[in-house]
Amino acid sequence: MKTTHPLPENRPEGLALFDLDGTLIAWDCQLLFRHFVVRKERWRIVFLKHFLLLAPFSGLIGAEGMKRVFLSYLWGIDQERLEGYAAEFADQLMPAIYPEVKAMLDEHQRKGDFTVLTSASPEFYVKEIGKRLGFDLILATELELGHLFPDLENHKGQAKVERLKRVLPATWFDGESLHAHGYTDSTADLPLLTLCDHAVCVNPGARLTQLALEKGWEIVRPARPWSGLLGKAWRSLALLFGLGRDPGGLGRRTRD
Repeated sequence: MKTTHPLPENRPEGLALFDLDGTLIAWDCQLLFRHFVVRKERWRIVFLKHFLLLAPFSGLIGAEGMKRVFLSYLWGIDQERLEGYAAEFADQLMPAIYPEVKAMLDEHQRKGDFTVLTSASPEFYVKEIGKRLGFDLILATELELGHLFPDLENHKGQAKVERLKRVLPATWFDGESLHAHGYTDSTADLPLLTLCDHAVCVNPGARLTQLALEKGWEIVRPARPWSGLLGKAWRSLALLFGLGRDPGGLGRRTRD
C-alpha cells in the first residue's frame, strides 16, 4: 500500500476508484513491463519457456499461479535495479494514458475527491504510475521476489474489495457502500463496483456493455493503439517476446 498522506477518519465528500489495465491504459501493463525489461536485459527471454510450457495447463494452475509463472523473468533482479526500471517505465507510460479517462481523473482531483488506484498488476511499478497521476492511495498485487516463481496474492476481483475494507477507515463505509465513482474495463471488477453509486465502463466487452446498459452506467470508448484483432494479436506477441521498440504503441495512437 502507498498513500501520499494519512487517511482522515472522516469520509471525504467524494471518492473515485480506478482500475489501471484496460481502464487508464489500453494494455495489460504486465505485458508492457515484461517487454521493457527484456529489451533492457535480453537474456531474460529464456524465462518465457516456463510460461509457454505451462500455459496449456492454466485451467489447473489458476490465474494466480500463472501470474507467478509469467513473472519468473524477474528472477535474480536486485531491488534497486527493479525500482529504477519501474520509475523509468512509468515515465514512458504517461503519454499513453487514455486522455478521456485522465480528464475524468483530473476532474475528481480538481474537486478534491479522494482517488484510489486499485490494480491487479505488480505494486512495484503501479505505485510509480500512481504517483505520477497524483492518486491519494495506490493498491496493487504485492510480490515477494527471490524465488523463480515469486510469491504473491493476486489483487483481483473480490480481493480488491477486501483490501479496501482493511485499508480504509470503517467510518468511510455506509454499510457495504463507499458511495464512490468506479472506473473499469472488466467484469472482474464487478465486486468493486458494488462499492460505487456511479460507474464508468472503459472499452467494455459484450457482457460488461450489456450490464452497463441495464444499469445505466456510463460507457466511454477511447481509441486503442492497435487496428483490429490481428493488429492486437501481433502487438501482444511482440510484447511477450520482447520484439520491436514500441509494439505497445505508447508513442502513437490509432483508431480501430
